[in-house]
Parts: sequence; structure tokens; C-alpha cells
Amino acid sequence: MKHRLIFVGLGVCLSACATTGVQPGRAAGDVSANPALNPSFQEPIDLLPEATGTLSWKVTTQSDTAQAYFDQGLQLRYGYGVDAAARSFREAHMADPGCAMCYWGEAFALGSFLNAAITVEKAPHALAAIRKAAELAETNATPMERDLIAATAVRYVENYDPDTKGSLDEAFANAMRQVHEQYPDELNITTIYASALFLLEPRRGTRDLDDPGVMALHAVLEEGLAQDITHPGLCHLYIHATESTVRPDLAEPCAEFISDGIPGASHIQHMPSHTWNEVGRWGDSVVANTHAWHSDLKSAVGTAVAIYPTHNLHMLLFAASMDGQGAVATQAGKDFAKLNGNTMHQVLTLLRFGRFDEILSVEDRPSGEVDGGFWDFAQGYAHLRIGDTAVAEEYLAKVKDLAEHSDATLRYHEASQLMGLAGSILEGEVLRGSGDLQGAIAAFREAVAFDDQQQYDEPEPIPFAARHWLGAALMEAGRYAEAEEEYRTELKDHPHNVWSLHGLRAALAAQGELDPAVDEDFAASTARSDTWITASRF
Repeated sequence: MKHRLIFVGLGVCLSACATTGVQPGRAAGDVSANPALNPSFQEPIDLLPEATGTLSWKVTTQSDTAQAYFDQGLQLRYGYGVDAAARSFREAHMADPGCAMCYWGEAFALGSFLNAAITVEKAPHALAAIRKAAELAETNATPMERDLIAATAVRYVENYDPDTKGSLDEAFANAMRQVHEQYPDELNITTIYASALFLLEPRRGTRDLDDPGVMALHAVLEEGLAQDITHPGLCHLYIHATESTVRPDLAEPCAEFISDGIPGASHIQHMPSHTWNEVGRWGDSVVANTHAWHSDLKSAVGTAVAIYPTHNLHMLLFAASMDGQGAVATQAGKDFAKLNGNTMHQVLTLLRFGRFDEILSVEDRPSGEVDGGFWDFAQGYAHLRIGDTAVAEEYLAKVKDLAEHSDATLRYHEASQLMGLAGSILEGEVLRGSGDLQGAIAAFREAVAFDDQQQYDEPEPIPFAARHWLGAALMEAGRYAEAEEEYRTELKDHPHNVWSLHGLRAALAAQGELDPAVDEDFAASTARSDTWITASRF
């Protein structure tokens, strides 16, 4: 199992993350009617009934419009569409200027959350909103609302300094603990408390189920989900809180429901795949991320909200690759390149499915050192497969040079590790092509060592595993028992992936052995595959 690191990749937004039309009745001279005069998180936003679900938190207001916008803001905040959420809460208090909770919502949406810290730009707006909420709460809020507003106020200060974030997060968690203890049956209070606890956890690294902080976080989330397993805010956090532990399956029950909870917030559609990938439900992950990508596209016509579209495409191509769905994987790779100009995933999915002539036609090398290094790797591999070894070796030299000298990173991954992995695979195939099978096996073992060093990422940067090459070479050398061991080891990392299952069945057959469980797993896992698999790598 690779080292655990939670990461939710930030994607560029599509042409419109949500509609921004001016609401009927706005005065033409109203500053809020002119987005050019406001920060993006204060632009007008329409109600999005096709994008939102049934979750509602009744707050103190007599305005149906304010309540509708409050519910929209709450749902989008739970879906990490934080700017669209802030815009929705802003519309809520414009509809009812006396709504204390509407101002609270704007402050909450502008604050730190699991994927990002509050910015210096947003901090004064959040402070102004929570101060207005506190002022209104004196006469226009329930006791619970007043307590929540007071607890939230501790995280916003004058002249915010990012270096003080840790102490502010801790103060917020402590204040929310008291609110939660007083109102344990209000699931939105539970969700906000859990989100505060999550900010106290390390952003990276393994989550140990015996760690006191993890245990406390899980206890709060499980308490809430026991009351309503369909609550999207609770389930979102629980998926993230379990995916980097040895029990990602704990979130399976709620992951079955979360996508329908906020049907047009693309990150929520995508969220089940964080669990599905970990337990090997690749087909379900493909479905989840297809829905997410469709929501990203629908945002352009105002019926959904785009949240991290490149991340959704990356998860889609990764899951489809593990599931043997070549058409889906390669199309997602192309869409990724169209969206942000980076062809890395396009060529890697083409390599995964043996489409070497198409790799050679992708001429735009990414600008990043690691992204470009993977393009070099794919080009070298494709040239090798068409018989041009000399050119393949030229690309191999470039990849190895990056592995030895680059200090660049790809998200949380070092170039030395990723390029070491890619270079060792390509070197192994060059040696194998020259007839040096034992040298190739040694190179593939180096690739496996690099692969095993990968920090946990969701998904990993590349849509294949080094053991897919090592296992195939061991099979070619007649070392079937060793190949069996490698494939079984790889299946622990990526359960039910079609490539390792194919290799395992072949290794068992070569030894004259049968394993009905493996045969059954292979039949079920390849049911959606559109690829004729002859080995664990092309």
C-alpha cells in the first residue's frame, strides 16, 4: 500500500462555474449588480434548482427567497464550491438584510476549509459578515443560531495573518465543540464541528485509526451519519477521513447516497470515487466521475456548478484505465488536455492502452518538468514499440537526466521519484527489446521500488503500476511463481484491476493451478472492459 496523503486536486474552472445573471429587481446603480466592481466571490448568482438537492436548514427569516439562497449556499459549501456558496449566502442577506444566519453563511463560506486556507483577500469580507451576523443575532436569531455565530466569530480577526491560521482553527474547533455538545441532534452543527476538527489534522500522511485526533473526528462523523446516512456534508468529510486509512470501506454505505444529495455540484458527484478507487470499485468510479464531468459541462448553461473539473477528469481516466475501459480513459485524457493544455495524461492513457501511433501524433510537450518528462517517457516508449530504438534511447536519456537533476515536483511528488519510475520502465523495455531479459527484470524492479515510494494521492499521477511490467517480464522468463507474487502484491494496492488479474490468472495457469476466486474476480472486473488484454502491459 502506498504511503497515504490526502489530496484533492485543484482544477481550473470552465467558462462559467455558475450563472451570474443579475437578479430581477436589482437597481442598476447597485454595486452588486456590476461584477467588475466586486471580487468574484461577491458576484450575483441565480438560484440553481437543477443543481441543488433537498437539504434545507430552516433559519430565522420571513423571506422564502432568502431561505432558498441560504439552502443553496449551504449545499454548495458542503460541496466545496465555496465561492458560489458565498455568492449564494450574499444573495440571501440581500433578500433579507435582517437575516443573521445569511451573513453567518457568507463568513463560513469564505473561511478555511479542507482544501484551502482563507486568503488575505477574503479575510476582511468574512470578518465584516460575521460581525454583521453577530449584530443581527441579538434580536433576530434563535439561541442555537446565536451560539453558532459566536463560535464562528473566533476564527476571524482584524488584519489576518496566515501564520496565525493554526491557532484560529484550534479556537474555532474548541468553540464548536461546545455548540455541538449543546445541540447534538442538529446535523449541520455536527458537520460544521467535524469540519473544524478536520482542520486540526495534518494535511498529509497516513491516518492511523488509533490516533486520538482521527478517532475523535470519526466518532463525530459516525454519530451524525447514524442519524442520517444521506447527509452530504457529513459523508463528504467521512470519505476524506477514511480514504487514507486502512479502512476506506467504512465510507461505502454513505458513498452510495452522496452523489444524489447535491446533484449539480460536480465535486459531490465525484466524491464517491475517492472510496470506490480505494476498494477497487472501478466501474462505479467511472460512473461517478462521468456524472461529475457532466456537471462541469452543465455549468456553462447554468444548471450545475463546476468544481475542480481537471481533478474529475483525472479520476475518470485513472479509474477507467484500471477497469480496462480504454475509450473512456483516452477520451478523458484528451478532454484534460483540451481543458488546460497539458497533454501528460493524454499520452499516458494512450500508452496504457497500447495506442502508440496516437502518442506520436501528440506533439505538444507540456511545459512543466515532470509533466514534460512523462511526455518524453511516452514518446520514447511509442518509438520503441514501432521499432525505432535509437530515438527511444534519446528520450530515455532525457527522462533519466530529469530523475537525476530535477528538483521539480508534481503536486506532492518529487521528480526524482516519478521520473525514476518512468525511466526504469522505459529502460527495462529497451533492455528487453535487445534480448537482455534479466537486465530488464532488474530495471523493472527498480521501477517497482520507485512506485512503492509514491505518496498516497487520489488519484496517483499515472494510470498504471510498475508491477504490471515486472510481472509480464517474469512471465516471459518463465518465473511464474514470482510473477504470481508480484500480481498478488499489486492487487492489494489496486484491488480488482483488470491488468493484475489477467497476469495473475496467466501465472496460475502456467503453474497448472486454478483459483476459482481469481477467475470470478476477473470475470466480474472485465465485464466493462473494451480492451483485448493479452498481457499486463502493452
